[in-house]
Amino acid sequence: MSSNTPSNPANKAPKNNAAAAPEAAGEHKVSNFLRQIIENDLDKGTYASRHWAGTPGDAAHHAAGPLDPAKIRTRFPPEPNGYLHVGHAKSICLNFGLARDYGGVCHMRFDDTNPEKEDTEYVNSILDAVQWLGFNWEANGQSHLFQASDYFDFMYRAAEYLITAGHAYVDEQTAEQMRAARGDFGKPGVDSPFRSRTPEQNLARFREMRDGAHEDGSMVLRAKIDMASPNINLRDPAIYRIRRATHHNTGDKWCIYPMYTFAHPIEDALEQITHSICTLEFEDQRPFYDWLMDRLCEGGLLAHPAPHQYEFARLNLTYVITSKRKLAQLVYDHKVSGWDDPRMPTIVGLRRRGYTPESIQLFAERIGVTKSDSWIDYSTLEGCLREDLENKAHRGMAVLDPVKLVLTNWAEAFGADDYTEDCTQPALPHSAIAEGQTPPPERVFKIGNEVWIEREDFEEVPPKGYKRLFPGNVVRLKGGYVIECTGCAKDASGTVTEVHAKVIPGTKSGTPGADSVKAKAAITWVSVASGVSAEVRLYDRLFSDPNPDAGGKDFIEALNPNSLKVVTAYVEPSLAAAKPDQKFQFERFGYFVADRVDHVAGSKPVFNRVTGLKDSWGK
Repeated sequence: MSSNTPSNPANKAPKNNAAAAPEAAGEHKVSNFLRQIIENDLDKGTYASRHWAGTPGDAAHHAAGPLDPAKIRTRFPPEPNGYLHVGHAKSICLNFGLARDYGGVCHMRFDDTNPEKEDTEYVNSILDAVQWLGFNWEANGQSHLFQASDYFDFMYRAAEYLITAGHAYVDEQTAEQMRAARGDFGKPGVDSPFRSRTPEQNLARFREMRDGAHEDGSMVLRAKIDMASPNINLRDPAIYRIRRATHHNTGDKWCIYPMYTFAHPIEDALEQITHSICTLEFEDQRPFYDWLMDRLCEGGLLAHPAPHQYEFARLNLTYVITSKRKLAQLVYDHKVSGWDDPRMPTIVGLRRRGYTPESIQLFAERIGVTKSDSWIDYSTLEGCLREDLENKAHRGMAVLDPVKLVLTNWAEAFGADDYTEDCTQPALPHSAIAEGQTPPPERVFKIGNEVWIEREDFEEVPPKGYKRLFPGNVVRLKGGYVIECTGCAKDASGTVTEVHAKVIPGTKSGTPGADSVKAKAAITWVSVASGVSAEVRLYDRLFSDPNPDAGGKDFIEALNPNSLKVVTAYVEPSLAAAKPDQKFQFERFGYFVADRVDHVAGSKPVFNRVTGLKDSWGK
């Protein structure tokens, strides 16, 4: 049984297969319980005799193929019913990373068994997110991009086998009756009155379901296990339901669809997955996973050894919600500008905010993998980003709250008011340039008789300890001259409209006289003559509550009213030449990115604040 890949423009994986280059087992990686399980399986040769026919299929299909060249097989199996978020990013890094590190292959699989909520828009966004994070699904000359809906024929065949073997039956109780008969943790369930039907009767009824002879919701196919089981998930769970809905891949071929708990183990087995890794909420479903694998292997439908499910704690990140329903509410109620709003925890949002694939991979590795739930502070994610950008992001000066500084003696010092000089500063600090690496070109910008400075860099009556501009104080314009403040001009309301100072000739940075006058501080600035006006979006955390939806709280009430402030700023020319998605460190302010949607070369630059230079939230 072969599988067709989803039809979309992102179908072809990039050639730089970051996920396929094996490392020595666990080399340079922090161990965790999943690595220990994999290493133990490799030592014992648990899956060494497994065959792989090149495409997913049943036992006979794989038996005809050679020994599997992959030492392990993992999978990332999202349902294409929404945009992926930072929690999915952890799973992507985990599954693709383990396959990479242990000479294996990670499958990219769309778990598209629910026809009502899925869309090709989400398919394309998911593929793009995985590739952007640095992974792909090609290995050993093959693409491993699959979709569960291609396995519907086998799933139906497996359901018929369970019926004929006496392991499944068609139940015609209402949903309310089944729920009442299921019991609870203190009371065993009650057998359905339809449970004692013969396999022949159940098979005929199931085929009627398939052929559309019954209404939606009028009956379901249930596994016959144990209605008295202490694990409620084993009390004859539903495995097929009637649902008339057009599927994005199979169209109207089917009016019955498998339940996720039935479909997922089969998908793993057909793809010869060895380690099926999921989050802890599926731990109670593992006994059914194993029961189904045992039954279908007994019947010869699936190959031995069967996949095994392992659970890890999902990502709980402060100041973030990851519920798809709640994220959709933020979008559809226009609390944010869209799925890619830079305040959203979606991967497209993080990308637009300015996060890098490397920072997210570092974050996933740093928080580790455990079996117990815990909360990770959002500052950990921001710290990983700072660590990644520190030696990558070119520096530049920007003035976010500008007031004009006039150098009143400029013409006297240099002969004309319109005289300008070039100033230079390194694009990266020397400490960021590795030995033998060619440093980037220096930034060049003009200084003239008028410059923009930050409004907070002048105080007419300075508070104690203030070292920047106030009458009589001497400071340096960073990369330029030392100046002495002489005063200011104000409007009728008393607001400062200009700051005045005198330039001290011969003190330009980088010249022999640079240290001839001692300055109390150095301040950032942008030339009025050559600076460029820019829109700067000062993004902050979307929620002011670290646990915005915990304990039944209304997460909308926890929205941070100051999560976005838009200002008109001035930036030096090197920043004005930015390309979309290019990251910078605005000196003193933090890391910023040229917006990948709204920043257009040749027009007014648009920058998003990614994060500050240090964690200052709540301080």
